[in-house]
Amino acid sequence: MNRELLQNVRILDPVSKIDRTADILITENQIAAIEENITEIPADTEVRDCQGLILGPGLTDIYSHSGEPGFEERETLESLMQAAAAGGFTRVAILPDTSPPVDNLAGLALLQQHIRNLSPSLPRLYFWGALTAGVKGEQMAELGELASSPVVGFADGLSLSNPALVRRLLEYIQPLHKLVALWPCDRTLAGNGAMREGAVSVRLGLPGIPASAETSALATILELVSSGGTPVHIMRVSTARSVELIRDAKARGLPVTASVTWMHLLLNVGAISGNSQDSGGKNALTASVPYDPNLHLEPPLGNLSDQLALIQAVKDGVIDAIAIDHSPHTYEEKTVAFADSPPGAIGLEFALPLLWHGLVETGKISALELWRVLSTAPAVCLGQTPATVTLGVSAELILFDPLMSWTVDRYSLKSRSANTPWFGQQLAGKVLQTWV
Repeated sequence: MNRELLQNVRILDPVSKIDRTADILITENQIAAIEENITEIPADTEVRDCQGLILGPGLTDIYSHSGEPGFEERETLESLMQAAAAGGFTRVAILPDTSPPVDNLAGLALLQQHIRNLSPSLPRLYFWGALTAGVKGEQMAELGELASSPVVGFADGLSLSNPALVRRLLEYIQPLHKLVALWPCDRTLAGNGAMREGAVSVRLGLPGIPASAETSALATILELVSSGGTPVHIMRVSTARSVELIRDAKARGLPVTASVTWMHLLLNVGAISGNSQDSGGKNALTASVPYDPNLHLEPPLGNLSDQLALIQAVKDGVIDAIAIDHSPHTYEEKTVAFADSPPGAIGLEFALPLLWHGLVETGKISALELWRVLSTAPAVCLGQTPATVTLGVSAELILFDPLMSWTVDRYSLKSRSANTPWFGQQLAGKVLQTWV
């Protein structure tokens, strides 16, 4: 019989709001005992001293990108899941922008065929169905057919520029009782911008995207939710004004949830310039490189005031979840000028340690608050029952060492891609074990 006894481990469980040090016995992947001091140890038990380590529910990523099928040179489903497990994620939901996209039953069947080859020991994989045909934002996908399939909900992962189409989508989906996730971005206002519009973009000579590109689109979505009542998840919140709009919408009882991508909590436009003065102080990047294409993101990194507002919104619960939005790209795709590079960066393998040191150890949010927005709250947003550290339940857990040092390089990364501003850097914090 497989038994493990973790002694003196710090247990974090947002569901029961527990943050304490105890012993925990795991038998055949079930939580068999949680006590201050377990003295009666069954035979053939592997005993581990876990002082200084953290045990919590597995993390949930509400949306990320897979290369497979269609772009396997960026990422395969196997490498994506290996990266997720290495970073402590036991549940991952992927967006439908594969090739072919998941916009009808044929596209879904092909994706499921690829999924069958995955090991059952890897994290649970969920998938979004496309809102529009070909993920092009022009006409509705085959929503009725997809609604009867295992898709977790509908999301293109791209912005929809036609408010009339958004309205029709919300009206059509309402009786289907499926989650809808929308990214608010007015492409007309965004133009060919590559970073947040402001003094830094002018000085760097990079085309800027005004904050209003997000907030105007968000205001439209919230008005449509108010008039129609269809629940909506707001993706990739990145501005202080968006936080105000979502706070007001929730206060009015609108059925909305929201998420922020993890890098927007750690960085701002100062990282792009490589100037700590632009970031309002010492940047989270220990060796910031000006014009690093791996900092070209969608939405773009905001100003310091945006970053602080997002952190406070996470703490207050205005923003429900942190998403990783893992976006793999090849070396060739990213080794171009900043504005010419495809937006996005990977993050499944090091989001937890960087967020831990950037937010928890600095006192910006508590350990339980971070675990809530990375684990239980994203699961609830997806309509799933969250994992918990409770006696008698299956062990969907991770063991995290916040001090273990490791280097982000080709030898340590499980992902096929390496498009991250932390590549080559030494980080503190590593997931030691994942139970799924």
